Amino acid sequence: MPFAGGRRPLPNHRHWEAIMSVRAPLANAGVFFPPPLLFVAGLGAGWLLDRYIVALPLPPLIGGSALMLGGACLAIGLCLVAWGMVTFRRAGTAITPHHSANRLVVSGPYRFTRNPMYTGLTIVYIGVSALLGSEWPLLLLPLVLFIVFHFVIEREERYLADAFGSEYAEFRRRVRRWL
Repeated sequence: MPFAGGRRPLPNHRHWEAIMSVRAPLANAGVFFPPPLLFVAGLGAGWLLDRYIVALPLPPLIGGSALMLGGACLAIGLCLVAWGMVTFRRAGTAITPHHSANRLVVSGPYRFTRNPMYTGLTIVYIGVSALLGSEWPLLLLPLVLFIVFHFVIEREERYLADAFGSEYAEFRRRVRRWL
């Protein structure tokens, strides 16, 4: 008999810790809602607050050029979002975070920002706020960005680090998260 007393010894706690610490690679970022909805929700909440609770119009200095400022931000933001989406399409990888990425995209707008689509959506948000002529959406923007960061970007970055390892670490070192 190879074991004393005929019984196999119980594994120690380090054996179980090693088994329990092994995890499967992440299949995707774990974001199961379209992130642009967070921006739409912030704009909608700001509009509702302005319309039905207390109106907070933009100051006159800004309000006088709100159409021009809003239109410019809207156009710039939409172009940045579209550029990011086209770059993803050309690379043949998933745009939505609930699908897995088959390659790390580092070209196009991703040379300047790791999140061109969220940066673009933020610029669009500012433009729409100016077009609405209300401060409420702008006051809610930090909350929207907090939620986007903690519930979307952090998860995406964790997934990309897991999926692409040192290649993503180098990308993070080289390219800023925003602008």
